[in-house]
Amino acid sequence: MIDLIVTPNLITVPGIEPDFFSDEPASVATTIQLLLVLTVLSLAPAILIMMTAFTRIVIVLSFVRQGLATQSMPPNQVLIGLALFITFFIMAPVLSEVNDRALTPFLNNEMTQDEALAEAAIPMKEFMAKHTREKDLALFMGYAGLDQPESLDDIPLTSLIPAFAISELKTAFQIGFLIFVPFLVIDMIVASVLMSMGMMMLPPVMIALPFKILLFVLVDGWYLIVESLLLSFR
Repeated sequence: MIDLIVTPNLITVPGIEPDFFSDEPASVATTIQLLLVLTVLSLAPAILIMMTAFTRIVIVLSFVRQGLATQSMPPNQVLIGLALFITFFIMAPVLSEVNDRALTPFLNNEMTQDEALAEAAIPMKEFMAKHTREKDLALFMGYAGLDQPESLDDIPLTSLIPAFAISELKTAFQIGFLIFVPFLVIDMIVASVLMSMGMMMLPPVMIALPFKILLFVLVDGWYLIVESLLLSFR
């Protein structure tokens, strides 16, 4: 028999003890910074969706699937994965600039955290401002009671992000409408032919589906869709 002796004191688990009521301001400041970092990490998916090209791309790809009427083909995982990689490709120059201007100097202790965040926001603001309609930006600037901005520095992120989001939604729906038109024409032609032949009980969608897939493959639809998305962000 081998006796196992467990000594609780020998096992230590590192932990973080938040202290909001400490008499030392530095301790309280560190705790607040930690909470802010955790909050930013929890909002990372929202930041990816609202401040990058992801919104437009995933909506357009969803319109393609709806136009083809292929139900869950391609699956959601494939569409979201494709949207993510296209987003990273489009945002690569912006992210590279953020890395050069903010992340690398911050890791090298060449600037403070506040300075790094301010520098990182500049490339993101330039990207969003480039693809934001003036009408949408004026909506949020006017509601907040802010004057007309003279430069990009005068536009707060609290107004720019929602303005960019609704601009992306409008652009995505405009592209989606153009995608739906040829598929709608095929549905109308198939429905008219079936009605003229007296086949009232045969679902037109079932007959139109192979023709829509054939048309999409012949014109190299995925290439055209992705090419249009890339050109729309130039």
